[in-house]
Amino acid sequence: MLLNFLLLFFTALIAGSLAYFIPSWQERYFKLILVFAGSYLFAITVLHILPELFVGSEDATKMGLYILLGFLLQQVLELFSSGVEHGHIHHHGHHHGIESGVWTLMIGLFLHAFLEGTLLSQDGILVAHDHAAHEGHHHHHGSNNLMFGIMLHKGPEAFALVAVLMSALKKRWVFALLVVFALASPLGMVLSSALFEQDLIGRGALNVFYGMVAGGFLHISTTIFFESSPDHRFHLNKVIISIIAFALAISFEMLA
Repeated sequence: MLLNFLLLFFTALIAGSLAYFIPSWQERYFKLILVFAGSYLFAITVLHILPELFVGSEDATKMGLYILLGFLLQQVLELFSSGVEHGHIHHHGHHHGIESGVWTLMIGLFLHAFLEGTLLSQDGILVAHDHAAHEGHHHHHGSNNLMFGIMLHKGPEAFALVAVLMSALKKRWVFALLVVFALASPLGMVLSSALFEQDLIGRGALNVFYGMVAGGFLHISTTIFFESSPDHRFHLNKVIISIIAFALAISFEMLA
């Protein structure tokens, strides 16, 4: 768990720090990276998270409801975050000092990242059901695949966050908020694991968390797909990048 904690923290911290040193970054390259990350996230959601959730659920309809609620919750969180979690970069400017929008942005992104971290608690995605005991190898590489997908998602998210904050705050405040954001997912992972170990939350509660996070992933990844081609034109480079991301996710999930 310590390794996962450090990987999550430094992925966000390093990616966010890049926005300090690349003032003239090319948006088209950022969008291609985002397409790869979104494609990979969508693939592991469909190949790994959803099958594990439904196989381990005693009530598939309820699990579908949790996923739907997570999808809708992500829509609500985007009212706070302005879509930074899937690459939107809006410049808030210096109007009226530190705008309230900066703080609603942080609240929305922190909650989103914290919930993501629950997927990587000590028992991982398979904590919600019993058959993990006799599928240990699949659990191991499946969890690594999930971890890699979340890391791919955290990088562009942190970069976009810093790009937005740099237009509204002084650099020292931007770095402090980046550290807070970088800690959100690791804290979600550690806290959910600790609460489960202390029997303060049960598998039913974790099922709800996992389903809602899966719904959020579906929302984010599909939004990236739709927004990567707002003109509804065929872009070969984006299709190729998506296919590579899908192939990589399938390889990790099926062949490892």
